[in-house]
Formats: sequence, C-alpha cells, structure tokens
Amino acid sequence: MRLALAEAGLAGRGGDVPVGAVVLSPDGTTVLGAGHNERELTGDPTAHAEVLALRRAAAELGQWRLTGCTLVVTLEPCTMCAGALVQSRVDRVVYGARDDKAGAVGSLWDVVRDRRLNHRPEVIPGVLAEECATPLTDFFRNR
Repeated sequence: MRLALAEAGLAGRGGDVPVGAVVLSPDGTTVLGAGHNERELTGDPTAHAEVLALRRAAAELGQWRLTGCTLVVTLEPCTMCAGALVQSRVDRVVYGARDDKAGAVGSLWDVVRDRRLNHRPEVIPGVLAEECATPLTDFFRNR
C-alpha cells in the first residue's frame, strides 16, 4: 500500500485526484505495473490509477489475464475500474479508503463479487485506510 500511496502523491502533484495503484505478481514480490490518476494530465476519462496499473501489468506479462495477481489501490475502485478488475482476472483487490459516493467494491455497489459474473476476486478493504483517505480529504478541501 505504501507504493500505491507514493503513486497517489504523483497524481496530486499533477492536479489529479490523488489515487495510486500497483499490481503485484502472484508471489507478491514484484510490482508488474503501477499507476496514478492521469485524467487531468491526459484528458482521458479512463485514465484512473487502477486501469493504468492493469494496462502496464498486462504489457509487462504480455497477456491480458492477470490470474494470481493482486491490485493494491488507495481508494475503493469505481464501477469502471471494478469491471476492469473482473475482466483482467486479478485474484485479489486490496484497497485503502472506502468510497461511499462511487465505490463499487462493497460500498455503493459490489461489482467484483456479483455472482452473475464469471470471475470474483477476493477483496481486502481498509488497509491503511486513514493514510489513504488523508490526501483525498486534503485535495478536495483545497479545491
């Protein structure tokens, strides 16, 4: 989570909402991909930290299936990112701060554990939740 927090800091300095994500290898020892929000920087509405980290991990592995991998992200994923997690076949999602307004991994919705879908990753919520929430609170307070 500390690596994801470092990524979040990069997003905040670029004017984006400070969210960071990393994809870990199946053995948990290697970062396969990392990302932070880049919507403002790139003008791309899909440039969320999770999507960028998943893209980079898939490129690193040379395949779209991220079976066995773990995505660690500072904020609970939204519906778009939750869908990408299901499609990428990651085994686990670890997130920090809960997102009661747009969270799709247990708060507002629970896309990743919907029994109608073909893949349901394990979810580990609340890791360093306060540390993950603070940069977000500060960002929006300063806006």
